[in-house]
Amino acid sequence: MQTVICMKWGTRYGPEFVNRMWAAVKRNTARPTRLVCLTDDETGIDPDVQCFPIPDINLPPNLINTPWRKLVLWKSPLADLSGDVLFLDLDLVITGSLDVMFHFEPGRYCVIENWTQMGQGNGNTSAFRFPVGKHADIFDNFQADPDRVLSSYRIEQLYISREVSDMVFWPDLWCASFKHTLLPPWPMNFFKAPGLPEETRIVAFTGKPDQDEAMRGEWPVKAGWKKLYKHVRPTPWIAEHW
Repeated sequence: MQTVICMKWGTRYGPEFVNRMWAAVKRNTARPTRLVCLTDDETGIDPDVQCFPIPDINLPPNLINTPWRKLVLWKSPLADLSGDVLFLDLDLVITGSLDVMFHFEPGRYCVIENWTQMGQGNGNTSAFRFPVGKHADIFDNFQADPDRVLSSYRIEQLYISREVSDMVFWPDLWCASFKHTLLPPWPMNFFKAPGLPEETRIVAFTGKPDQDEAMRGEWPVKAGWKKLYKHVRPTPWIAEHW
């Protein structure tokens, strides 16, 4: 049994994001696969998704709803999980088979090479596979002294990248960034819709636009001058896969 896990807290992403992910996981796996969701509210989530409470973590109140909360995934024990588990953020679209992501470099922490820091040894935790319990010190050390970690690292994925010695990056284009990989460069983004490489399995929509906004060709921006370059054409393939 393959296990995909996600997390949902607060109100930005409703239960429909979890349900869409579950439908996409089923479409893109040939082997038996389940979806586990760590959440503070399982209302509206498909009953076939296995929900567990988010474990407690020693975080300041202003950081509890930030990606730092994902450090609970390194806790041991963690729900009923064991072996290699694939974590996926809710702000992504699954566009290809996930099965191969369970066979790649078994027993190691596999993560996206951060698109904006290529060659610097930094992972992006939008999609990563990890061996449950193998690196529990990541969680334990943070719990013991969060101020030390928070003063040393700006974001959790940098902390993990420095703590895991056997980190390996996914092959190129398996995990693409909508903004940094697929969006045509300015000014072509005003005339050409983002494409989708055949080998891409996951497209991450970090920041803005969200999946539904990019699908419609909308990019919400607060500063008027940013409209001069923050633009996306309607992207039909999102509706096909999301």
